[in-house]
Amino acid sequence: MAELEQQERTERPTQKRLEEARRHGQLPRSPELTTAAVVLIAGAGLNLMGGSIAARLHGMMHSGLALSRATVLDEGLLVRSLETRAAEAFIACAPVLGLTLAAALLAPLALGGWNLSFEALVPDFSRLSPLAGLQRIFSLRGAVELAKAFAKFLVVASVAVAFLWKKSGTLLLLGSEPLRPAIVHATQLAGQALLMLAGSLALIAAVDVPWQLWQYSQRLRMTRHEVREELKESEGAPEVRGRIRRAQQEVAKRRMIQEVPKAAVVVVNPTHYAVALRYDEERMRAPVVVAKGVNEVAARIREVATEHHVPIFEAPPLARALFRSVALGGEIPASLYVAVAQVLTYVYQLKSIQPGAPPPPPPSIDPNLDETRH
Repeated sequence: MAELEQQERTERPTQKRLEEARRHGQLPRSPELTTAAVVLIAGAGLNLMGGSIAARLHGMMHSGLALSRATVLDEGLLVRSLETRAAEAFIACAPVLGLTLAAALLAPLALGGWNLSFEALVPDFSRLSPLAGLQRIFSLRGAVELAKAFAKFLVVASVAVAFLWKKSGTLLLLGSEPLRPAIVHATQLAGQALLMLAGSLALIAAVDVPWQLWQYSQRLRMTRHEVREELKESEGAPEVRGRIRRAQQEVAKRRMIQEVPKAAVVVVNPTHYAVALRYDEERMRAPVVVAKGVNEVAARIREVATEHHVPIFEAPPLARALFRSVALGGEIPASLYVAVAQVLTYVYQLKSIQPGAPPPPPPSIDPNLDETRH
């Protein structure tokens, strides 16, 4: 049963899995999308600028073939003339070449984005194995790729034949035109043909892009066992997390105990609960709970309070109500104002009593105070 679970990749890839795949150069890619973008931009460029480019190339060809006798006989002049014409031809074609280069670089941004992976550049000699190559060819993925290639051929070929059939008359008339108009018309026809082919390639890309995304997602899917193992690696084993949590709680408890000497009073029950309250009339709107605990922690709070002469007041209902309703570091609620005020007043009276004078009577705390909090 465990082996079957490990074989079934039913879980979506985690963020860590996606980052590892990107680091290894594994990204969703659609060659059809890039091809369609390049052909589309090239066709649009030829339609917009093809006439001027063809005219410039015709002029360069005419002037370049009109060589003087001295140039032909001088090898240096001939080479320099060839270099000059080549540079002029490159400059004339640079707008269309630049647009197609930009399309080839920007098209991947639409699917996966750019990615520089040095790990993907490492040679994989397993791909040189004939057996592995045959397995790839006769696999389901190989069959799908073959079907895609055949469908692409049919679509592109149909569009090309339809275009040639429609423009056959124009193509035949090119031979009867003067050279310069013929070159311009041929360039424009090439641009139109590329636009038609780009349309067919766009249809193929519209099918290929979702397929590539789905295939990429399926290839990176994980088993439940892999997800659990990754969670253990990223967050640690449960035992380690438990030890970390206990250590954090121990640190928090020590910090809390350090606040007990600053408390104005510790309300206890008398052994199970202990809540230390701090109040500064000038700085605080209401008393604040600086420490609280039960059993061993409560005993430690009472011990520290005794060591630092912090008054301890036994009021079981109030201690339970404070412990259950107030978070550590929080102000007491308005419903406990009266009871806490009575306790603080009693503590202040004890501190200000004259030696030999009888102590004031302790306040009477509502015995049902804890029940009213529920």
